[in-house]
Amino acid sequence: MTGDDLLIRRAEKSDADAVFALARDFGLTFRPERDAFDAALPILLADDDALLLAAVVGGRVHGYLLGFVHLTLFANGPVAWVEEALVQSGSRRQGMGRALLEEFERWARSRDARYVAMATRRAPEFYHALGYEASATFYRKVLR
Repeated sequence: MTGDDLLIRRAEKSDADAVFALARDFGLTFRPERDAFDAALPILLADDDALLLAAVVGGRVHGYLLGFVHLTLFANGPVAWVEEALVQSGSRRQGMGRALLEEFERWARSRDARYVAMATRRAPEFYHALGYEASATFYRKVLR
């Protein structure tokens, strides 16, 4: 793959099967269910505060990123949060993850976000190389 082959674009409804397949690889605690995915996708695609990006090579989706911008009180404005980011295992280390994050950062800047954050234990070297730093401990409580 060359950089010219890679297209980072907003995901479309027609990407549903490919993104769902990737989301299944993403899930550790939860197993994505197709009915819930199909209900959420059009809402996310229509949400001005959400961005679902697809990394496409040769007409096929090889990765995706889902993120949001939301207002805060402590940061004096909006912040951006990456909820999900995944590149399929056979396509990693080819610049897709970097390209997805860079496009998300451009969108976040256009929305006046103060910073971009995410919760992950995976690939710390990758995120450090892109200028991200560890910031906090992540807590969660599964409600069902």
